Amino acid sequence: MAQITNHIMMIRPANFGFNEETADNNAFQNSEGKDLANDISQKAQAEFDNMVSILRSEGVNVIVVEDTVSPVKPDAIFPNNWISFHQDGSVITYPMYAKNRRIERREDIVHTLGKEYEVSKRYDFHHYEGDELYLEGTGSMIFDRDNKIVYACISERTDPTLLEKFSVLMDMKKIAFSSVDRKGFPIYHTNVMMALGKDFAVICLDSITDSDERELVINTLKTSGKEIVAISYEQMEQFAGNMLQVSDEAGNPILVMSQTAYDSLNQDQIAVLESKTQILPIGIDTIEYYGGGSVRCMMAEVFLPKKK
Repeated sequence: MAQITNHIMMIRPANFGFNEETADNNAFQNSEGKDLANDISQKAQAEFDNMVSILRSEGVNVIVVEDTVSPVKPDAIFPNNWISFHQDGSVITYPMYAKNRRIERREDIVHTLGKEYEVSKRYDFHHYEGDELYLEGTGSMIFDRDNKIVYACISERTDPTLLEKFSVLMDMKKIAFSSVDRKGFPIYHTNVMMALGKDFAVICLDSITDSDERELVINTLKTSGKEIVAISYEQMEQFAGNMLQVSDEAGNPILVMSQTAYDSLNQDQIAVLESKTQILPIGIDTIEYYGGGSVRCMMAEVFLPKKK
């Protein structure tokens, strides 16, 4: 199985803004200036368009879907939380913690992609919202596709029961652990403290305070051939864990990160990453500040087979 893909789906936001419903357990969001809603939305659209342009200029196939104006969806720019596309033709949709994010799920997007890609299996987990159980896609889970492993830090948005159900469904070994910020609060999504590439892992090991769990994560990564690039709490807070490795048309790897994340890295970390992949920093300051997510959250990888 391939770890990275050339096909990325992104959703151009119609009404990006600060989301009150997600802020209670997303410590990365900021509310200062949130009342300038129209200005924030326009800046986010400009950052989005610039990111798409940069990715395409590097040979990444970006499928842009327009967000619908109504109903208003302040976090529509982060589709990786509600859907994932897999190499066996599976499309999976997920239960969301914030009620106003559940309206982001759009079956018309699955139908549109199905015209170009093979969709042979369709699973949904969102009925678990009735039981207040959540599993927010590739925000909650980090996939090592080559080795069929899923990593997840447990939180309000990542339920261990659903993680188990997912791992059985997709025949993946689960590595579950607790991860906390420097104030001791659970980190809301695994993809802010950890990113996996073909042969490396960027991870905030300090956030895994249980020594046995930390050792399990380290050993699993090393055994599966991943060189560990450890990041600090401060670097994680600058979105250095929220990266995604994609590929150009020729299959060459590109590690996409925000300019904020890149600026937080030291020369040794950059040297290790540059020895393995091209690094592509992109500025998305407004999206990060108000949305509490970075470039990885904006990209839903499409691993579905192309129709012949």
